[in-house]
Amino acid sequence: MADPSHTIHEHDVIVIGAGGAGLRAAIEASASGVSVGLVCKSLLGKAHTVMAEGGVAAAIGNVDDRDGWQVHFADTMRGGQYLNNWVMAEIHAKEAPARVLELEAWGAVFDRTKDGRVLQRNFGGHKYPRLAHVGDSTGLEMIRTLQDHGIHQGIEVYMEHTVTTLLKDGDRVVGAFGYDRERGRFRIYKAAAVVLATGGIGRAYKITSNSWEYTGDGHALAYNAGADLVDMEFIQFHPTGMVWPPSVRGILVTEGVRGEGGRLLNNKGERFMFDDIPDLYKNQVAKDDEEGWRYVLGDKEAHRPPELLTRDHVARCIVREVKEGRGSPHGGVFLDIAWIKEKMKNAPEHIKKKLPSMYEQFKELANVDITTEPMEVGPTTHYVMGGVRVDGLTQMSTVPGLFAAGEVAAGLHGANRLGGNSLSDLLVFGKLAGEHAARWAKEHGQGHIDAEQARDAEREALAPYERDGAENPYGVQSDLQEMMQEKVGIVRNENDMAAALDAIAALKRRADGVGVEGHREYNPGWHTALDLANLLTVSEAVARSALDRRESRGGHFREDCPDKSDEFAKHNTVVRKGPDGSMQLRREAIPPLRDDLKKVIEEQK
Repeated sequence: MADPSHTIHEHDVIVIGAGGAGLRAAIEASASGVSVGLVCKSLLGKAHTVMAEGGVAAAIGNVDDRDGWQVHFADTMRGGQYLNNWVMAEIHAKEAPARVLELEAWGAVFDRTKDGRVLQRNFGGHKYPRLAHVGDSTGLEMIRTLQDHGIHQGIEVYMEHTVTTLLKDGDRVVGAFGYDRERGRFRIYKAAAVVLATGGIGRAYKITSNSWEYTGDGHALAYNAGADLVDMEFIQFHPTGMVWPPSVRGILVTEGVRGEGGRLLNNKGERFMFDDIPDLYKNQVAKDDEEGWRYVLGDKEAHRPPELLTRDHVARCIVREVKEGRGSPHGGVFLDIAWIKEKMKNAPEHIKKKLPSMYEQFKELANVDITTEPMEVGPTTHYVMGGVRVDGLTQMSTVPGLFAAGEVAAGLHGANRLGGNSLSDLLVFGKLAGEHAARWAKEHGQGHIDAEQARDAEREALAPYERDGAENPYGVQSDLQEMMQEKVGIVRNENDMAAALDAIAALKRRADGVGVEGHREYNPGWHTALDLANLLTVSEAVARSALDRRESRGGHFREDCPDKSDEFAKHNTVVRKGPDGSMQLRREAIPPLRDDLKKVIEEQK
């Protein structure tokens, strides 16, 4: 057994991460009759899910009754450039309405149509208005509702605890090793099954909408335990983050602003998005401004404004405007919602009602009144489509007993995620992960915790205290973020990415020399030092996968290979830790689409 000095917490299922996916997984596992422990890096309620503002995508059909799971499935596959795990895309499209209505039954207070049904708004890449929302605070309402429901399920919560290593018994995962951030005391979480719900990797980049917790912990935990990571080259740069003042650069400006009629303008006042509409979407984009405005208000015209094309495309168009000298004064473009006063007498009140958080955010942080003047926005690192490879039906990874859900898991979104699909992803696959983790725990029971594994994890965690005159962890992290932003960002090329891999190797050597001072209680320098290994792992996975994919598709754009390639159209990129500890990459064919689903896509075209 483990060292008796380690505090041991024993459960049937341990869920790591307390955002939407983690909470939904914990609720479902607990409802299955097993003991559940929920480990979260920060305080409960501070999950990054609260920053998801625009809405949750589900084909309920309350605003446009032509919507249905088939349309949602086809939109998701088209947005993902057909690299999606189509099993997950089908389950997601079919199950999302039930999960949203379940959330409503648990107390979520969605905005309403005039006849009292859940209101839905238009969003990028979705054919019809599909996003159920609560103003521009949908993620916050989701977390509130899940927490309020979850506290009655008997779930034990370990707040401000960080997991550093997954523990194994042979091939299977049997628990995790970590520490509490307040006192620095080591913990062992013994469990028959582990669910990863740790979110993304945005802190590997300098400009990001992601909160401080997003250091790729779950990706690295799974990778080091022997699991496959897939499609890590696909990073979504949300087109609209704040660009001014510098202290808030990258903070998200919800797509809901564009969904409510916001227009993107360059410094000449031109709606530049009309200049570059992909062939896939030419029949869906508004022919003129008037049609676009009518559609935004919910008219059943099959048109949308070009500002609501997929995020990868909009982000690249913004970069083009800035590079060609048509950007805003601070290196972005303008996002104007105030113009709707031309169409509405009560426009300021309408904007404040529909976008209350955005109004307050810009008023407080940038001294901009969005009801009267445009915002300055630009792309920000937002989401990773790649992640832990999971079985589409059970959410179990390639390591027995290890499950994953939400952003840390790959498959649903393919090469590019549609706005709003993230929140329904959390609900649908959080539920599945919790359900199947509980079933696995009942069928397989507890495994054996190897004391030496735990001691190795402790020695590794304490290593920064043993180094004198060492590197500063903040300096290494900052240099990594600068390098990733510059060389593996929105626009990529072979020379930059090859240089990025060399830089990552050098940064790893520096990280091995990182030292910290002081004691283990409330020591953010120590926490940063421990995060570095995860950030370096996911950065290498992104750079190595992006270098291998010699084409441009979805969230991966290469200026030296600007077109899609048939060679890369039918496979995923898989990385795994090799026996010698090096990162190994292979290409794996995507299983052929089922005939009935092919027919669905053809009909929707």
